[in-house]
Amino acid sequence: MLKGFKEFITKGNVIDLAVAVVIGGAFTAIVNAVVSSVINPLVALFFEADATGKFGPTITGIYGQEVTFPLGDLISAIISFLAVALVVYFVFVVPMNKYKERQAAKNPAVEEETLPTEQELLIEIRDQLRRNAVN
Repeated sequence: MLKGFKEFITKGNVIDLAVAVVIGGAFTAIVNAVVSSVINPLVALFFEADATGKFGPTITGIYGQEVTFPLGDLISAIISFLAVALVVYFVFVVPMNKYKERQAAKNPAVEEETLPTEQELLIEIRDQLRRNAVN
């Protein structure tokens, strides 16, 4: 049981995933800072913030209250996700794929011998029986 766990851990996938999670978490702070200091003010140029600081289109409800749809939060979340995903892809996935391609080129996979089909085996048996019958 421990041998299987050791193989699972040392395959590299778990280690790669752990590194990606740690780096992604650290990079998220940078992305959030960029979004809050650059993107949010740009979006606020087009939409006025309400009393809570949320900005987005404001619509008057049927009872006279004003409702703000906080699109700024949605835009910030989308930009944060895309930025983190791009960094993880280009920093981790692309280099790992190139590394695996180079390893595969160094160690070409050994082609397994293909087994004969059932029909080929029957033909072989038939031919052998005919040869034995003649002798």
